[in-house]
Amino acid sequence: MAGNTEDLRVKSDDQLSADLAELKREQFNLRFQAATNQLERPARIREVRRQIARIRTLQGERGRAAVKA
Repeated sequence: MAGNTEDLRVKSDDQLSADLAELKREQFNLRFQAATNQLERPARIREVRRQIARIRTLQGERGRAAVKA
């Protein structure tokens, strides 16, 4: 999975969508684990949430750039 924003910028739109779907699944599983007190790394919830935000931001930037072009 991608680490920082520079890693995300080199990925295609399809790769970003796949990463986003995987992160959303992980986020759901983490929320489920938190609700049942089985969460091993609570900080992972924040990491996943921020990674989702990075991907969505990049997708928005690309969408706006496509409209301008």
